[in-house]
Amino acid sequence: MLQTTEFALLRRVAAEQAEGRAPSLVAAVVRGADVLWTGARGQVDGAAPTADTQYRIGSITKTFIAVLVMRLRDEGRLDLNDPLDKHVVGTPYGHLTIAQLLSHTGGMTSEAPGPWWERSVGTDWPALLDQVDETVLKHRAGARFHYSNIGYGTLGQLVAELRGTSWLDALNTEILAPLGMSRTTPMPEAPAARGWAVHPYADVLLPEPAPDTGAMAPAGQLWSTANDLARWLRFIAGDSGTVLHPDTVEEMRAPAVVDDAATWTSGYGLGFQVWRDSGRRLAGHSGSMPGFVAYAVVDPATTTGALTFANSTSGVGVTALGNDLLKLVDDYEPALPAEWRPLTEASPDLLALTGSWFWGPSPFVLRLMAGGWVELRPASGGGRGSRFRPTGAGEWIGLDGYYAGETLKLHHHTDGTVSHFDLATFVFTRTPYDPKAPIPGGLDDGGWRPGD
Repeated sequence: MLQTTEFALLRRVAAEQAEGRAPSLVAAVVRGADVLWTGARGQVDGAAPTADTQYRIGSITKTFIAVLVMRLRDEGRLDLNDPLDKHVVGTPYGHLTIAQLLSHTGGMTSEAPGPWWERSVGTDWPALLDQVDETVLKHRAGARFHYSNIGYGTLGQLVAELRGTSWLDALNTEILAPLGMSRTTPMPEAPAARGWAVHPYADVLLPEPAPDTGAMAPAGQLWSTANDLARWLRFIAGDSGTVLHPDTVEEMRAPAVVDDAATWTSGYGLGFQVWRDSGRRLAGHSGSMPGFVAYAVVDPATTTGALTFANSTSGVGVTALGNDLLKLVDDYEPALPAEWRPLTEASPDLLALTGSWFWGPSPFVLRLMAGGWVELRPASGGGRGSRFRPTGAGEWIGLDGYYAGETLKLHHHTDGTVSHFDLATFVFTRTPYDPKAPIPGGLDDGGWRPGD
């Protein structure tokens, strides 16, 4: 990057480490497949940490659990509307759906019963379940966002039961190995930072424990590096390799619930935190465990992202730091628009469908995209519109916007010429209220006429 950009980034990292009194801090900026910049302050074992130094990533672990669950969904092993007890029996919250657990909308308590689970050696699933009763339910299911660590401990058990193996084995086989994330592990592997608590009124340190949290591990056990999580940010932005279809990743990024209803700057999807900031739609997750704080965020529109790690229990604003790094890069060296290239193939039949269509008197424009996809948007640019992926001859499925999940179907006259599109019962024709098309409710026999 430009020297001015790199200095601005380092200055922000240095200020956070000094003012937050972090024993060490590592940050990175990524774009696409590239790590554009890394910076570090403080020391780990007498030396500056690097992009290969492990830090505990806390609740960023939840994003991996969510991907394992969505893989099961895409394989047809479960439905997001399934109640939990269809797959994991014996809980007092078996009526909650998989989607509610993923999005923290099940109304469950935030923490596991018993001692502070993040600083305690964990139990196995049966022992954890023995401590849980109906008091775990704090809100009506679906009523609100209420972050639940025990909900993600449960999802880890769901993965284990449906896979017939541990969630860690599933994680290694299905995600980490395919993505080449060899430095993401359940326990620290050198070089790794030690977790510290910094005294609030003196510059002295207290070591924090880093136990195996057992059945609660899916909520925050993992350790990782800036290099490994750079690949994970690419995944969240849509470069998901063979692990998950990009459409599913996009589904996970869609806000399922708003966290701050008054302003709607943050919310939660299906395993990813989502934010709105300065006109950008961001996705990722924050994380904390005793001795550590971490943050991973990416703008899927530009694939620019930021990573921040510190080995301090509190006092270090890694979330604000990550957002500032992202903004600095966007301001100093914004991502260039993707280079336009013509389609490598275009069916003449599909080309013939492009152009103006009308929903009643309202003009729309149909555009042809790569792979036989089409985009239908109001001619004015505002209002209902979506992209559609082909699912068969003359049929497409909506991917986003108002018509997400709806089928766009092409119809022909008996002579083979195009009649109309049907979209969720709406009829789109080549001319406004085409009398040759089956317009719902019929058309006045007098047709179009001047006003009085």
